[in-house]
Amino acid sequence: MANHFTKASFVLAVTSAEADVLRKVADALDTVGDAALEPADRAARFAALGPVFAACFPPSEAEPFDGFLGLFSDPDYPTLGFTLEIDPPGDTDTVRVWIHGDQIDIEAAAALIQAVATSALPYGFEYALDCDRMRPGEFGGGYVVIRADDIEYGGSARGLEQALTRRTENAEQCLVIAMRDADEGLLFWNGDDGFGALETATVFSEAEAADIDLPIANDQPEWLALPSVRA
Repeated sequence: MANHFTKASFVLAVTSAEADVLRKVADALDTVGDAALEPADRAARFAALGPVFAACFPPSEAEPFDGFLGLFSDPDYPTLGFTLEIDPPGDTDTVRVWIHGDQIDIEAAAALIQAVATSALPYGFEYALDCDRMRPGEFGGGYVVIRADDIEYGGSARGLEQALTRRTENAEQCLVIAMRDADEGLLFWNGDDGFGALETATVFSEAEAADIDLPIANDQPEWLALPSVRA
């Protein structure tokens, strides 16, 4: 038998108002974990958490804590799996928050940061997958990137797989659609705005490019391959 862990430890800086909301997370967890509470008492406890908490975790008519419970993969058993250590207010405009744990709910941590710590976004952290026995294949890790409208997850296993299968001479090309303008020179296609600068271009894999019809333009657009990235 072996014990498995998902470990993380990271610090972010938030505003005083955001820190106040994070301080109330423990009270919210106590309330949602109290099955004996009557609905009226539950609603009163939610109201006591204040309007800023309610703005971060909007209630529903049926359940005042619906928005908060949405953080968790299993709302019936809400648990963070990590500790929130929040510095007291100081002379600066920001407050330091330390999040750490050895059985951290990665998705809940990311959703909490996205909902509350908007001033810190975009933000990212790494985590480790650990085991107390030296079992092959039981170790790894990953990262999370949190933006206001998106949460991106990546793992070391996927990165390793890509590195093992990568062959410089056979690497799949990254392709862009280009056209030449008499005044602007080379312009590159992006799906939102049409032709523009290279930095805004939509990048396609070879498989994707095979299913794309070149857009109609004053000049004949063509596919161009981006330079390969070498380690």
